[in-house]
Amino acid sequence: MTLRSLLYVPADNDEFIAKAHLRGADAIILDLEDSVLNANKPNARQNLATSVKLCKQSGATVFVRINAARKMRESDASAALQAGADGVYLPKARAKRIGKLHRFLKPLEKSLNLKQLAIIALIEDAKGVLQAEKIARHSRVIALTIGAEDLANAIGATPDPDVLRFPKQLVHFTAKAHGIMSFGLFRSVVDYSNIPAIQAAAEEARKYGFDGASCIHPAAVPILNAAFSASKEEQIWAREVLQATQDAQAGSFTFRGQMVDAPVLARAKRILNKP
Repeated sequence: MTLRSLLYVPADNDEFIAKAHLRGADAIILDLEDSVLNANKPNARQNLATSVKLCKQSGATVFVRINAARKMRESDASAALQAGADGVYLPKARAKRIGKLHRFLKPLEKSLNLKQLAIIALIEDAKGVLQAEKIARHSRVIALTIGAEDLANAIGATPDPDVLRFPKQLVHFTAKAHGIMSFGLFRSVVDYSNIPAIQAAAEEARKYGFDGASCIHPAAVPILNAAFSASKEEQIWAREVLQATQDAQAGSFTFRGQMVDAPVLARAKRILNKP
């Protein structure tokens, strides 16, 4: 599954939903949480069957960001499952909450003969960061990410890159240790109009090994898609390294003044496997 760009769309905004599939995002996140007023949540939940279908028109993966409170969490997840969503974003993620959601969904999936709903764990407080290891172990969890604004508020901090760097790296390393995806930039997504800053942050995150990032404005989608894809220069380098390996027929050799051995070959193969 390639998820370079994940575009948030309020689940109660019919105009945005109708256009979401045209934005080029690898995934659409239909948001039932922060971007939807409490009074509008029931109707937005009820309309997921239509919303999910519209967002999938161009082949995008569709997630639903559900609410954290247990009653709404279960209602939202049930609606997302039956609407055909690929998974849910679970805010305020904790290991116990994921376990409870799993136990709620499992019999429902079985009775409806539906595939297992994936979970992307949205970590938004200090306890969640410290529980990242337990969260990443769950079979439903396919990715970890941090909600920068919520985490900063939870610890009494400002969501600046310097503040976010350590917890985001910690959660990122945890995800990679468990072989699952890791999403995020070392900045908050709320400053969506600063395109140069988003581009710089995306390129930086890619260097750290992040798989992709979410955004709240369509203008960021092509930036994320480009930043988290292999460049033409990288692809050329990777192909030439692999060709040189075949020609050299050796465990290690020199290519353009640099040593090439097993880790370098693995990097070249990984680059060619990127979209």
